[in-house]
Amino acid sequence: MLQQTRVETAIPYYLKFLERFPSAAHLAAASQNDVLALWSGLGYYSRARNLHLAASRIAGAPPGSYEEVLALPGVGPYTAAAIASIALGLPHAAVDGNVIRVISRLTNDASESSSPVARRRFGAEAALLLDPRRPGDFNQAMMELGATVCVPRNPRCRECPVRRSCAAQAAGTQNQLPVKLKKQPAREVPLDLVLLKDAAQRVFLVQRSSSEARLAGFMELPDKRLFPRLRAEKRGEFRHQIVGDRFCVTVWTARTPAKLPPGEWRDMARLHEIPLTTISRKALAAHF
Repeated sequence: MLQQTRVETAIPYYLKFLERFPSAAHLAAASQNDVLALWSGLGYYSRARNLHLAASRIAGAPPGSYEEVLALPGVGPYTAAAIASIALGLPHAAVDGNVIRVISRLTNDASESSSPVARRRFGAEAALLLDPRRPGDFNQAMMELGATVCVPRNPRCRECPVRRSCAAQAAGTQNQLPVKLKKQPAREVPLDLVLLKDAAQRVFLVQRSSSEARLAGFMELPDKRLFPRLRAEKRGEFRHQIVGDRFCVTVWTARTPAKLPPGEWRDMARLHEIPLTTISRKALAAHF
């Protein structure tokens, strides 16, 4: 859950998730829709799908090596190293953004930190520093050092336990490291959603195609383009960003037309039971 997501955002989802699925076996036995519904609002839904698939593989036979962990769906080198070191006690350096920042400053390395060459070099440096006797503790200490002391802006060098070994602190370049390329500006994407409700106060939703690259299978409010002749009233606007796309969302209301696209009427009180896009949740919360 912490991949590309802040700790304070993930915690309530984490607690609900563990309450519902206290073991890999419980998660493996659940339907994908149930998993996605509980994950709804957290974003990056491929993580939930991969976690569900991984649970089905490890419920009977947990992995015992770094290579077996790495082979699980959705697990990359960092996650595999973290699990292997913390859960299995294996000597693999876990290199996340915090660790890259620490290594960059320790070695006074001004390489562009997202480049593959630099990442390999940072990984090699972390592996050299790793304590093979307590790899899990060491990895967590490095992550904590980067998260609490060797922070991105105004690092707390006076409190740092390794300041005497830090080349950047000695050179006075700690505030310039690590070097990062500027992000491309977000792409503006207009989105018009239609909010329809019936006499029972149910809302009409459509399902995204299973072939969609993003949010496949999720339910959402229908796009206004599905109703070319609909006489609708504008109810409000808001913005929502997903990775590099900033959606400029306009919500419209109208009387229910005689002909509807394929979809479902859903009880508002039970929307938590289905995977619903965050944009639709925001639109319903603000305008229903």
